[in-house]
Amino acid sequence: MIGRVALVTGGSRGIGAAIALRLARDGADVAITYQSAAGLAAQVVEEIEALGRRALAVRADSADPDAVRGAVDAVVAELGGLDVLVNNAGVFPYGPFEEVSLDELDRTLSIHVKAAFVAAQAASPHLREGGRIISIGSNLAERVPFPGIALYAMTKSALLGYTRALARELGPRGITVNVVQPGSTDTDMNPADADDAAHQRSLTALGRYQTPDELAATVAHLAGPGGRTITGASLLVDAGTNA
Repeated sequence: MIGRVALVTGGSRGIGAAIALRLARDGADVAITYQSAAGLAAQVVEEIEALGRRALAVRADSADPDAVRGAVDAVVAELGGLDVLVNNAGVFPYGPFEEVSLDELDRTLSIHVKAAFVAAQAASPHLREGGRIISIGSNLAERVPFPGIALYAMTKSALLGYTRALARELGPRGITVNVVQPGSTDTDMNPADADDAAHQRSLTALGRYQTPDELAATVAHLAGPGGRTITGASLLVDAGTNA
């Protein structure tokens, strides 16, 4: 990863921050986007720079296509190029589908689907052979063990078709496209000590949550030399929940 530039959307905390720091430890210069957590974003930048890598934080709402394009442009201008795009920004709408408002529907689609599409469009002209596009989906895109997540599962499942089709389009240029499908991961969005954590653990084969660092290791493999022939793939990293 030495000399490569990565952009991780939603990289100020949780899974995104772990991915950004792992890519930096592997030698990449890393940019992140954030919506409102400026302090957390600055902390991630500081940690990346402490590793001897260049870092950049760009404020961008992933629901705004212009902001997504602007973030890609800012990374190219400030860091001199782009080699790895990680579409990580996400939300977790929960509740009966009858109660989902059109605004919530539109925003979730924009963040999970439109932003991934627009970011790849903006990044594509800058990606050279060996470039990587990696989206963070969810194991709930493939199997849904409880009610209340129709909107979330629908939008995350869209990344499956998108990944396979884009892999075909960009494959002739030597660019890989994959989606990583995490299960229950210990973050502030879904802490391992939450009220329903015991139920989530019971659904896994390993009986445990995973850490953001464990998920980041899979992303790093896809972004590195070991991932050069993995494309159009969906990789479950879910402690065996979907086994």
